[in-house]
Amino acid sequence: MVYQRRFYRGWVNSEDLYLTKFLEKETDLQILTDKPIDKNFLKEKIRMYRFDIENYINRDHRFLTALKPIEVELNAAKIVKEMATQAKKAHVGPLACVAGAVAEFLGRDLLRQGYKDVIIENGGDIFLKTTKVRAVRIYAGKSKLWDKITLKIRPKNTPLGICASSGAIGHSLSFGCADSVVIISKNASLADAVATATANKVNSRADLAGALNFARAIRGVHGVVIILGNNLTTCGEIEFLD
Repeated sequence: MVYQRRFYRGWVNSEDLYLTKFLEKETDLQILTDKPIDKNFLKEKIRMYRFDIENYINRDHRFLTALKPIEVELNAAKIVKEMATQAKKAHVGPLACVAGAVAEFLGRDLLRQGYKDVIIENGGDIFLKTTKVRAVRIYAGKSKLWDKITLKIRPKNTPLGICASSGAIGHSLSFGCADSVVIISKNASLADAVATATANKVNSRADLAGALNFARAIRGVHGVVIILGNNLTTCGEIEFLD
């Protein structure tokens, strides 16, 4: 896989938080926390989750290539089971939610370590726990109409996952052409899976209502934003900054 620079990270403005970057193979994280991170702890956790996923792929290659849900072994690692469970709800393959799952599991680890503010961005998929109102900007490609659109995230609604998928941006496989699909859920793995599945369904303006209804019908999805050209549709617990 060719590395793609996360240019949007230059837009981040959180001077009240400590910034940590972590890169190992495909895992490319930007982490914001209320106190410095023990990098040895971070490395240990990421390598453990990567090992769990890679080890399972070596045992069952379908986990890497499946585009539809698959069953996993009862003794599979927790993160593997979580990916399979949440992918099944969205009718996609388990690897569709790998970025959200890693962000979620690491975020929960940091919260258990006593961190109060944790924002983990993994290729456009976010796990977020905050003690103050945060702004999360949506990137919708070259569209000038939506280039400043920003979500308002209130502390009482966190922790949560905010995950994006696009048929026009990035290297991830998509069968649609949406500029951006953003899903909000208490579970970042689910948000990632549903974002992928919803983006797959958007190829024209006529698909927007059906894609929106698909996403909103999945239990655990709290908010949906779909952008296609000059069209924007939303539902659920979505609040935009003025």
